[in-house]
Amino acid sequence: MPVLTFGTITSVSNLYRLCRNGSVLVNFSSLCALKTMDLTDASEAHDCNYIELQHIMQNYATSGYFEKAMETLRCMRNIEGKPTVYDYNGLIYCYLRSHNVSTDKLEQLYQGMKRFGPVPNALTFNTLLNGLLSLSNLKTAFLIVKEMHSSGFVPSFSLLSRMLKKLIYSGHFIDSLNMFDFVMRLKYCPTHHTVDSLVSMLANAGLIQKAYFVLSTLLEEGYFCGTHNYNKILWAMCKSNQSYAALQLLYLMKKKGIIPSVCSYTALVYGFCKEGWCEEDLLHCLDDMESDGCKPNVKTYTIIIKFLCDNGRIGQALEYLAKMQSRGCEPDLTTYNVILRELCHQDREDDVVEILQVINQKGYLPNPHTCAALSGGLLKIGKSGVAFEILRCVISKGCALDIAVLNILFHCLCLEGRLQEMISLLKIMMEGGFSPNNVSYNTILKAFAQENLEEAFKLLDCFEWGANKPDSISFNTILCAACKQENSPIIGRVLYRMECEGIKPNAIGTSCLIQYFCKVGRFSACLELLELMLRDGFYPAVTFNVVLGQLCKNGSLKTACDFLDVFRTLVFHLILFHITFLYMLQLENAISCF
Repeated sequence: MPVLTFGTITSVSNLYRLCRNGSVLVNFSSLCALKTMDLTDASEAHDCNYIELQHIMQNYATSGYFEKAMETLRCMRNIEGKPTVYDYNGLIYCYLRSHNVSTDKLEQLYQGMKRFGPVPNALTFNTLLNGLLSLSNLKTAFLIVKEMHSSGFVPSFSLLSRMLKKLIYSGHFIDSLNMFDFVMRLKYCPTHHTVDSLVSMLANAGLIQKAYFVLSTLLEEGYFCGTHNYNKILWAMCKSNQSYAALQLLYLMKKKGIIPSVCSYTALVYGFCKEGWCEEDLLHCLDDMESDGCKPNVKTYTIIIKFLCDNGRIGQALEYLAKMQSRGCEPDLTTYNVILRELCHQDREDDVVEILQVINQKGYLPNPHTCAALSGGLLKIGKSGVAFEILRCVISKGCALDIAVLNILFHCLCLEGRLQEMISLLKIMMEGGFSPNNVSYNTILKAFAQENLEEAFKLLDCFEWGANKPDSISFNTILCAACKQENSPIIGRVLYRMECEGIKPNAIGTSCLIQYFCKVGRFSACLELLELMLRDGFYPAVTFNVVLGQLCKNGSLKTACDFLDVFRTLVFHLILFHITFLYMLQLENAISCF
């Protein structure tokens, strides 16, 4: 049976004193766990103390007590050669497993290791990086990666790839590009999926040159970039009115041996239509498309048909519809919806019926977009009653609806003055799981404001706005109705409420206020509001003419002349200010070029 000697008692006593001075209380069970030993083997005693301190430090770190873990680590300095870098690594690892991690404390620990030792090793960096990535602290992780590389260690591809993906998914444009550049400098090639995600993110954000830079860098390193990568850039260019640049990129793709696809040419067709290029350019693009072995698909033709319909050229749109069918390209429901909408706009009822019959013969089920195309088109030409009957028929047949169609239905009821039906429909749609949006509520407010201003004002607080709240349109709708009805109490209440909500009257609301003040003879208030509109960049000539006409009607010719002079002066000074501002801006840009 081992005997507890004087040397053992001294070792335990010293350990207790060390831990107490370090503000770490070691419980009795921990001390009793120490091995009994003989005075003759001092190194064994030191090893035992060291192992015990390791356990205490790791327990503190795992529990999230960073300061206590650090104090225990400092206790190890009384043992020769301790603590080692592996002790620090153990503390970092255990602390990262806790539920109370502070990245600032980890950063301080790393900086302390750099300055005072022990010098961080590869395991230190990998442990820190894995932990920071798990915590999604990407900025600090990127700094540690650069530190790791500058210290002579090469980060693994899997770790860098994981970090780049996280940066992309988090939407950090600049950091993603910097990380991509860092990865390429290490001669690592990102995965195809990562490249796709990066190019998509940059293209969607309008950073087209950056997206092209990514592909160019990869090509220089021998990485093959497929057509689908370039298509993302082509679409981004065409959506941002850079169709000519997209056309140049297409020719560049061909020179590099990258064969354009149907998607590539469809992007150009979309760009040409969006920017209003002449039909010859469009036809030339289609010819090039077919000469490269790419047949226009449904999307290509639908884009052209929509462009023609948006410009009122329904005859040519129907010709393209026949052309695509003759070439074996079957129109889909989206194509027919586009044509239906324009036919309704032009009040061509016979053609509408014919297209509906075709849709029925082909077995297409009308979708919410079909309903919106029909009812929205009829609503635009003032046939709210017919639009309402169509929607009521569609609803009775159980056709799927969306919030856009229901808002059109609200609009129809608003124009028909059917207020109670609007409230009933609102209750039905909410019971059916639809959440009204601000458009729904504002449409109802507009209807009530025309009939009962007091009730409309009450509805602002009665509606279940949810995460949203009454917006500028909500208040300005009631304000305009109150001004037209010359209801000064409601005008005052609306303006007070808008001030409390931090919402300013928009151009329409301000114009209505000016006309109201003009009617009640408050011309000084008219002038103040006109000046505000001018300063906000609006030049309300119609509103000004209304005020001027009212002054003349009242026989206040001198006031009208003075008003005209003031208005001219205001406009002149503001135009002069804008010209001076633009000149100074150009001058500043010119100076910065040097």
